[in-house]
Amino acid sequence: MEIFKEFIFEAAHFLPNVPAGHKCGRLHGHSFKVGLHIEGAVDPHTGWVRDFADIKAAFKPLYERLDHHYLNDIPGLENPTSEVLARWIWQQLKPLLPELSQVRVHETCTCGCIYRGD
Repeated sequence: MEIFKEFIFEAAHFLPNVPAGHKCGRLHGHSFKVGLHIEGAVDPHTGWVRDFADIKAAFKPLYERLDHHYLNDIPGLENPTSEVLARWIWQQLKPLLPELSQVRVHETCTCGCIYRGD
């Protein structure tokens, strides 16, 4: 069984490694949506895979580092593409949520990425 919890945060960034003149090379912002997916067996007593409150608590410190911040200033996010952001979130959360099966990052309503670990 797989469950997920989604979070939305606002942040600014630019992509330093794009070709000259590329629109993403300029400072801009997004309303990012992050989906954290947890996979495991349903506990017969509780009836759930994991308490959604546990997922929220694990993500809270990351949310506070990301929301309304400049992503390029965060160590590990100097080139904050959706792909880099998804991997960074995975690396931070996997030790806390061993059942983490994927991190989904939407940087707009129509584009983003899914990371399932290396």
